[in-house]
Amino acid sequence: MKTRTRTWHVMVGTALALTSVWAIAQDGPESLLPKGFEEPTPTPTPKAAPAPVRTGDSGAASAPRAISTPVIQQLPSAAPAAIDAGAPISAIVGPGGLTRVPTLEELERMSPEDFEDLLGNKIDLDMPPQARRSMDRVGLIDDSEGGFAASSLSTLNWTVVEAALAANRGQLVSRWGHVLLRRALISRLSPPAGMSPQRFLALRVGLLLRMGESDAARAVLQDIDIANYTPELGDQAFETYQRAADFTGLCPVFSSVGSLRDDAQWNAAKAICEAFRGSGASAMAKLDKMRVRGSMDRIDLLLAQKYAGAAGRARKAVTIEWDGVTTMTPWRFGLANAVGLTPPDSAMEDAGPLYDDMTALAPMVGLARRAAAADHAGATGVLSNAAMVDLYSQLYADPEVTGDWQQRAETLRNAYVQDDPSARFSAMQSLWNGANGADATYARQVLTAAAAARITPSKDMEEQAPLLLTSMLAAGFDANALAWSSVVASGSQGWALLVLAAPGRIKAVGSAPVSTYLDADDSTDKRRSAFLVAGLAALGRIDQSDAGSFSGQLGLGLDRSTRFTEALDRAAANGDQAGVALLAGLGMQGGDWHLMTPRYLFHIVSALRTVGLDAEARMIAAEAVARA
Repeated sequence: MKTRTRTWHVMVGTALALTSVWAIAQDGPESLLPKGFEEPTPTPTPKAAPAPVRTGDSGAASAPRAISTPVIQQLPSAAPAAIDAGAPISAIVGPGGLTRVPTLEELERMSPEDFEDLLGNKIDLDMPPQARRSMDRVGLIDDSEGGFAASSLSTLNWTVVEAALAANRGQLVSRWGHVLLRRALISRLSPPAGMSPQRFLALRVGLLLRMGESDAARAVLQDIDIANYTPELGDQAFETYQRAADFTGLCPVFSSVGSLRDDAQWNAAKAICEAFRGSGASAMAKLDKMRVRGSMDRIDLLLAQKYAGAAGRARKAVTIEWDGVTTMTPWRFGLANAVGLTPPDSAMEDAGPLYDDMTALAPMVGLARRAAAADHAGATGVLSNAAMVDLYSQLYADPEVTGDWQQRAETLRNAYVQDDPSARFSAMQSLWNGANGADATYARQVLTAAAAARITPSKDMEEQAPLLLTSMLAAGFDANALAWSSVVASGSQGWALLVLAAPGRIKAVGSAPVSTYLDADDSTDKRRSAFLVAGLAALGRIDQSDAGSFSGQLGLGLDRSTRFTEALDRAAANGDQAGVALLAGLGMQGGDWHLMTPRYLFHIVSALRTVGLDAEARMIAAEAVARA
């Protein structure tokens, strides 16, 4: 135990001994040590002459009398320091330890952080080595649970891994690409040789945040001991918890490594945690001082005070006024959601789609707001088909939800329960047509995927097949989609989706249906046809000669390479699934499929197929044709 800690124990014992109750209770302390171990052996002294024994009438010896001797205490060389009720903690704790014993008044004034400073700048956690979590493999799922093998990145140079993680802005054109990349980032992976575990984890968490996956980022962070945090991990943790509107989740970080940063937001969050640990008055006073000094914008500190005021006895009514607030930040958005406030439209107008993902994942936000945000989160891959259906089920069951959202929830129910398949399709189409924009339409197709999979294939619905197939494949119902192969015509849009998405080995596609599809393609620059040819070639479902012919006709240049495609192909040749997933995510950046090139699609799908990620390869290829 450190000298400072021993000093603290002596100080506490001295302070408590000053009170009468403690003095009485400790009148006769009993040592738990065996005799001979509690005190050093005394030095023998000359024996005094025995006192005469007095006897009574009975002649028995009476009990000896104790003779007290005066104890003279030396006077202190200097007078004790005057007690200053407002003395800071630095006046009590000097560079070498305690300068004096604090008074009871000073102890009462101390915040948890001050108390920790009194004990020492760093608390020594008595955790045995076998209870500590290793940083060699960090993540949520291993290869037995659907993740990638821990050693997946062992063949990649660490600089390539760092570039793939740091350079990815988080917005991907492909929903299935997003799902694949998230799977790689949350897998229990070992860092590549040459990269520290903390750096590797910080890069992964940062990319998850840019992808809108705040819940996944928080879960990955919680897989390591806080004692292993670095300043970079502290930054990512702070960003993660504020986006998740979980500011009290930061409190263990502040308790263990609170000195990682020293800025206004960090200190305001520390004050919030101080309030939730019982020092509400002290916390509110610190936030008041920061507001007076202008350390942060007024709205930021008012939101912090409202959050902190919900804890302890220092409840304080704080009025939030959004006047003049025209920008949104994760701090404002997270605190507003946490205290049950809705940010004004003036602040959300140019906030960006990232806040839709945060809203969709926030359980404390109203159902209507979450459903509106799901039109983006579902298209990107943040929300699954099951999550969206569950959200609409809550809308349907909540009597307080009325208007358009209640009607949409009823429409989704009709897509499942109507007897007539045409009526069920009409319900789905109503949801699709009511969406605002192409991405929102695709999100509604994700929503209706299971309902579409329940419709029995019929020639009567051949015209509706492409939309139904797009909806099914958006959530991976490839087996249900394959049942429509006898319904769709060769060379049609439905045929193109099925020939790409069909599981297992299929017979090579001839050039005739591809030519038929190309002739009927009315997309800009025949992008659908270009993606179809690239996907078929990557999956090995078209002859190489035919692929080369169509590539030349459409000007695809599938046989040309770049530094990116070379790195991707090398990772695939080495069987590196996680590396291929990271590089594929880097190559699929963008907000629209028009930013994706057929050549990159070819190399990405081919690499995924090479390393055994056949399902993801098929779904990405089909999605490209569906959304081009």
